[in-house]
Amino acid sequence: MDAAPRGSTGPLTVDGSPSVGRTLHHVWNECVGAGRANEALRADWQAHFQEAVDLLGARYVRFHGLYHDDMFVYRGDDGGGGGFGPPTPLVDPVHTFSYVDKVFDFILSTGARPFVELGFMPRALATQTETLFWWKAHCSPPNDMSRWADLVSATVRHWIERYGIDEVLQWRFEVWNEPNLVPMFWTGTRTQYFELYEASVRAIKAIDERLLVGGPSTSVFVPDARYAGETEDRTASIATGEAADPDALDWRPVWIEEFIAWCAERDLPVDFVTAHLYPTDYAATPSGGAKEISRYVDATYDDLTLLRGIIASSPYPDAEVHITEWSTSPSSRDRSHDTLFAATYITRAYLRCAELADSISYWTFTDVFEEGGAGLGPFHGGFGLVNEQGLHKPTFHAFAMLSRLGDEVLADLPHGVLTRDSATGRVAGVLHHYPDEMGGRSVRSQHTYAAARGLAGIGTNRRVRHTIAGLPAGATFDVAQLDWEHGNVAEAWHAMGEPINLTLPQTAELRAAADDLLRRTLTASDDGVLEIDLDLPPWAVVGIVQTGPRPAS
Repeated sequence: MDAAPRGSTGPLTVDGSPSVGRTLHHVWNECVGAGRANEALRADWQAHFQEAVDLLGARYVRFHGLYHDDMFVYRGDDGGGGGFGPPTPLVDPVHTFSYVDKVFDFILSTGARPFVELGFMPRALATQTETLFWWKAHCSPPNDMSRWADLVSATVRHWIERYGIDEVLQWRFEVWNEPNLVPMFWTGTRTQYFELYEASVRAIKAIDERLLVGGPSTSVFVPDARYAGETEDRTASIATGEAADPDALDWRPVWIEEFIAWCAERDLPVDFVTAHLYPTDYAATPSGGAKEISRYVDATYDDLTLLRGIIASSPYPDAEVHITEWSTSPSSRDRSHDTLFAATYITRAYLRCAELADSISYWTFTDVFEEGGAGLGPFHGGFGLVNEQGLHKPTFHAFAMLSRLGDEVLADLPHGVLTRDSATGRVAGVLHHYPDEMGGRSVRSQHTYAAARGLAGIGTNRRVRHTIAGLPAGATFDVAQLDWEHGNVAEAWHAMGEPINLTLPQTAELRAAADDLLRRTLTASDDGVLEIDLDLPPWAVVGIVQTGPRPAS
């Protein structure tokens, strides 16, 4: 075998014939995130999600706001007569699910399922209201825990009656979202959240012990003691002084160990543990500001390794691990989300972390997302894999390439993976060029597109050469390449002058640019050998998938 020249991946011969390789779990499309339940009533949201299921293989979707007032689930009065009279109070609350049914019926019709987040608090049950977001979420403990438990029980019983127990047993029920973020996502204490979990899990398990419930859905890992007590202590944050190299600090999960211990003491079920592992921490300062701390490129891998170890040695060693939010940063105005660089980053991270979680849910699949109101312009740094017009960002194409991988690993590569589908025998691979010149740095949050595109000058081309043997004679492979010149829709928008409001011709032009990947076909020799020899520019992501002839099973 020839020595690899500088800047290349050395030649590698892989056997593509039927075998039993290491299983590759598709953690990237097991679940995707979305903003809130009410947005799922919109036609564009539904179109974007249908595409996520059909083209990206999304299996579950998770969102906030199931119990927000705009879903009209918890009713304390009849709604009144408009301008003709006040609403009539009801003796007991009534639970109505007409809006929820529209959302869940649609999700199930696509072939996907809900990953249910139980929250937030209906206004009539909240101890504090309008605590968060443009849409004024109520993120407080209930004023009557028994009525909260009744609400949860009624909801789950309704779903079982509507969809059947066999279907609902496939769902996950996550109690709340990021309760450590006080007073935004929770206005109570840590113990009050644990009590909410207890009331919720007991209500659900009383219906059927097989239903799957988990938490605590806490945000990020931290390197300090700010969340060691009942509420956040901002004086303990590293943002209060000069921090050491953030990558040298001891980053730990928030409330996970305390949650496990509290549940074990009370013999409460924990079917799965959830957390959010953004590699960017916004450490709050005592003055109310925040210090942005970007971590190294393998922070998610190291955090997951630590989390897995904690759970393995806990009283719940068999609990599933679901990362119910993950992206390059937790900012919905991070212009890096729109870029090629984010696509390369998430491709690398997903392949590195595939064995460490049951799902890693990308936040989010669409820019139809209104936590801060609608975005300013078509590319405003929204979380989505597609923007509000449904234009495919580079991250969308990265997901599409990952979704075409098989479930058996033929070769773990320094910069990708080659796989085989155990059901069809189809061989597929994903290669990426995350530049060595980044020196372990991650793709950091940027507040302007001019800053976000600054990584374009980093790195040199990398030659990638691999041989796949044992294929059918003349097997053909489609190769799709995402790079700075191909599929880079935000850069095309930049070249257009960054218009805030697109005309129809501009939208059509950007749609074409978004999907203009560099495509070619490779063909195996008559003796079933495929030679892959690619010159990849920095930040490129390449998908390779066998298209014919159909492999023998």
